[in-house]
Formats: sequence, C-alpha cells, structure tokens
Amino acid sequence: MTKTSNKGGNLRDKLDGNELDLSLSDLNEVPVKELAALPKATVLDLSCNKLSTLPSDFCGLTHLVKLDLSKNKLQQLPSDFGRLVNLQHLDLLNNRLVTLPVSFAQLKNLKWLDLKDNPLDPVLAKVAGDCLDEKQCKQCANKVLQHMKAVQADQERERQRRLEVEREAEKKREAKQRAKEAQERELRKREKAEEKERRRKEYDALKTSKKEQEKKPKKETNQAPKSKSGSRPRKPPPRKHTRSWAVLKLLLLLLLLCVAGGVVACRVTGLQQQPLCTSVNTIYDNAVQGLRRHEILQWVLQTDSQQ
Repeated sequence: MTKTSNKGGNLRDKLDGNELDLSLSDLNEVPVKELAALPKATVLDLSCNKLSTLPSDFCGLTHLVKLDLSKNKLQQLPSDFGRLVNLQHLDLLNNRLVTLPVSFAQLKNLKWLDLKDNPLDPVLAKVAGDCLDEKQCKQCANKVLQHMKAVQADQERERQRRLEVEREAEKKREAKQRAKEAQERELRKREKAEEKERRRKEYDALKTSKKEQEKKPKKETNQAPKSKSGSRPRKPPPRKHTRSWAVLKLLLLLLLLCVAGGVVACRVTGLQQQPLCTSVNTIYDNAVQGLRRHEILQWVLQTDSQQ
C-alpha cells in the first residue's frame, strides 16, 4: 500500500512547481489517482522505493515529461507503457527488468534513457550500451527506440503472417466444407434418382404383370386345354345346375310313371267308379287335350333344347 499518508502527507504539499518528489517514500504502490489529480506535475521522482510493478492505469499519466523509477524492484513495465507519449526523460537504473514492452517504440519524444544495472536480455543490453554521461544516455534512448521499433515491426509482420496463415487455413477449411457439402448434395441427388428409377421399374413391372393377368383368362376361354395325351381335349366339368336338372328330370320321370300307373289302374281295372279314379280320369282327359294342342309338348322340347 502507499505510504503517502504516513511519510508524504498531502501530495500537493510536495509539489514544487512542476516537480513532484516521492523518492524514499517507502512506496509499495504508486498513488495513481492522486497523481492524476495533479496534471501540473510533469516531473515525477519515484526512485528508491519498493515498487515491483506499475498498475496499468499508471500509463494514463500522459502529462509526464520526466520520470525517475531508478532503484526499485520493477520486473516489467505495463504492456501499454507507450501511452506516455510526452515522456522525454526516463531513468530505470537498478531494477530487475529483462525486456521492454513493444509499445515502448511509441515513446517518440524520448531523448534520455538509463537502463544500467538491469538483468537485460543480451540483445537489448548490447543495443542499450552504457549511460555514463549525457551523450551516452541520449544514444541509449535513440538506439533502444530504434530497436523496439524494429521489434514492433517484426512482431507486426509475424502477426500479419499468422493472420495470413489463419486466413489461408480458413479458406481451405471453407473450400473443404463446400466440397463436402457439394459431394453430399450430389450423393443425395444420385440416391434420389436411383430411388425414382427403382420405383419406376416397380411400377412398370406391376403394370406388365397386371396386363398379363388380364390377357390370361381370354386365352383360356379361346383355347380349350389339351389332355395329357395331347389327342383330345378334356370335357369341362359338369356344372351344378346341369346335375340338378338331371335329378329333377329323373324325379319327374318317376312321377310320370307313378301317374301313368295310377291312370292305367283307374281306366283298366274295376276302380273306375271310385272317387279318386274319377278325379284321375278327369285330369288325364284334360292332359290329353292339352297334348293335342302341343302346349306342354312344345314347352318340354324348348327346355331340352336350351340345356
């Protein structure tokens, strides 16, 4: 936590013109809100404190022109440190920095930089060089800015390359997906055509079978079936009404025989005077008269001819 309330008192009391000295204040955190309320404090000294990190909102202090962060415990700077575009003088002596954020390249107004006594990356350490006098510190600022601009350009190119690779991969995926969808559509189309063809064949087969069934009874009626020996056609089986008519004629014949026997008995024997025989003789006489008119005889002959 900030120790300003214990050791620094009110920040305005420490403001001397445009300079604000918070060095040796035993600070663990930067009082960003209080600093933001002092836009006149363009020169800020935070050296010789216990700062291990800087909050991201620290980069909103864009009014800063000179910043001293030497002799702290900073392991890295915020990724958007480049927002401090008005910064001209930056002292990072004796911290624990290994690299600088890529946004450092945006500090276009930086004229003075000290990175001594930091465990810098060998490449960055070689670029920074020493900062033993004003000239070397200005050269350090210039060289580091150029180096970070190159790093930023390399990262931008790498980012663009990755984007291009991703776009190409996406195009390939889309092309593959389109090819797959086209193949699936073609497969469905072919399956549909095959199903139509199968149904058409089934319909044609059913139609042909129905026609054959319709023609078959006509052939059977027009052509009598031959016998097994092939010499004579078999007689068609007797129909039911023919057999019934034969039985009926047989019964009629028996009835006629009985009637004839009765008639003979009534006309020849001595039973002529009996009442029953009298009726029989009357019926016989009427029948004989009818036969003479050929009515019954014509009916019997006509019935026989129809059968």
